[in-house]
Amino acid sequence: MTVLSVSITEAGRATARRLAYATAHGDLGATVRARWGDVDAFVLCCATGVAVRVVGPLLAGKDADPAVVCVDETATFVVPLCGGHGGGANDLAREVAAVLDATPVVTTATDAAGLPTLDALPGFVATGDVAGVARHWLDGSPPRVQRTLDWPVPFDGGNGPATVVVTDRTVDGVPGTVALHPPSLVVGVGAASDSPEEEAVDLAHRALAEAGLSPHSLALVATIDRRSGDPVVTSFGLPVRAFAAAALAGVAVPNPSPAVAAEVGTASVAEAAALLAAGPGAELVVSKRKGTASTVAVARRAGPEGTVAVAGLGPGHPRHRTPAATAAVRAADVVIGYGPYVDQCADLVAPTTCVVRSPIGDEVERCTEALARACAGARVALVCSGDPGVFAMATLVHELAPSFGAPPVDVVPGVTAASAAAALLGAPLAHDHAVVSLSDLLTPWEVIERRLRAVASGDLAVALYNPRSARRSWQLDAARSILLQERPADTPVGIVTDACRAGEHVVLTTLGDFDAEAVGMLSLVVVGSSTTTVVGGRMVTPRGYAT
Repeated sequence: MTVLSVSITEAGRATARRLAYATAHGDLGATVRARWGDVDAFVLCCATGVAVRVVGPLLAGKDADPAVVCVDETATFVVPLCGGHGGGANDLAREVAAVLDATPVVTTATDAAGLPTLDALPGFVATGDVAGVARHWLDGSPPRVQRTLDWPVPFDGGNGPATVVVTDRTVDGVPGTVALHPPSLVVGVGAASDSPEEEAVDLAHRALAEAGLSPHSLALVATIDRRSGDPVVTSFGLPVRAFAAAALAGVAVPNPSPAVAAEVGTASVAEAAALLAAGPGAELVVSKRKGTASTVAVARRAGPEGTVAVAGLGPGHPRHRTPAATAAVRAADVVIGYGPYVDQCADLVAPTTCVVRSPIGDEVERCTEALARACAGARVALVCSGDPGVFAMATLVHELAPSFGAPPVDVVPGVTAASAAAALLGAPLAHDHAVVSLSDLLTPWEVIERRLRAVASGDLAVALYNPRSARRSWQLDAARSILLQERPADTPVGIVTDACRAGEHVVLTTLGDFDAEAVGMLSLVVVGSSTTTVVGGRMVTPRGYAT
């Protein structure tokens, strides 16, 4: 998403610089008019009245206009002005507000009432009379839900006059009716090396139209591995899943080709790839169609493909949350996590999203719940603080996944505590370093001690996770004693508590002087190497560039 922040005043310029978007300053009207057609969204640091006068003459329709969000002069309120649903202005307003510690002022009726936003439901494309159905719903008459396929939606139907149809078929526009198209269709493509770039796309869309199927339900393209990067495949603009010829050869299809088998090692590419990518229980809804140099076929999934995104939310504040983690949580049907971590991303969770909170210590239960729901077809975001691959949930999910049929698992990296703490201290981990957890709940102390001795003898700077708690009060002093055997007492040590969160506290001391009583479960301790120094009050381990 391309976002441009535009400011007029110096206060507005300062606000824009706090955001992770491109900026422009000065003539707001001229900038917006010049960039209206080439950005996805604007964050305008100005009064809403100013924005309305600039944007009003440019509006063409909600399907074409960029989202526009306003931030007031004191960065207290963030107002989505237009592009609320499809344009993403409401989500952008919440994102900006989270970074600025401001209040999002979302006036879209369904959002304010806590009702599903039909044209922004993750995993669906809505067509039809969205506004008309929403009006009935807001008036207390939930729509009836009709289905041409069994695909779950995150709300219950009612008996109102409006209708929501869950289907991958084309639906004529009828007042009071919305079609929700799920990602149920997979197009398989077989092609010669010289196949025209647009041929398969045109062929597929003609085939869908003849079969009465909606292109809005196309989820991905499947093909043989040797064609995965060819323009005839990538021109669909969809994710590509590719298979080896041996895998395709094992799929029973209605229209095998001996000639294709002789050339590429499988009697079918388009039909076999579509069925294989669509998964167990898939059916072929469009059999092989031939063009001049390519073939297409379409398969329908038996149900939604469940996934688990193990998402790292970073150290705390939304400004340190990655766009990928934001997208994973927003797209989820279910968000699972330790209660405070779920609260950390509450601004991303839609009213229709199922939220499962659990207490600390229930790591196995969290992963089991996430995998079980993914096996049932849900898109799950399992949220962690920091990075999910550093003392967090990623390993456990991968270890347990085979017992649940191995649903797709995506590890979404985040800013880990060591990186956040190091940035606050200066650059203590800029050279070779180690990361060691002092928690002996899962790792015997003898193993931890052996690792600490290796760190000490190897002269590595070290970040100590889980340094101290009420029940584990002696391990930090033991680690300090081990490190003192190999490095001097004046070695710089940094203690960072609540990094990038409210109450953030940074202490710079030495290995000989630091007080373990100042360290808690929310602290991270960084011990320097023999080359670590203090420069201008910052802890620095030089790489050697300046020598």
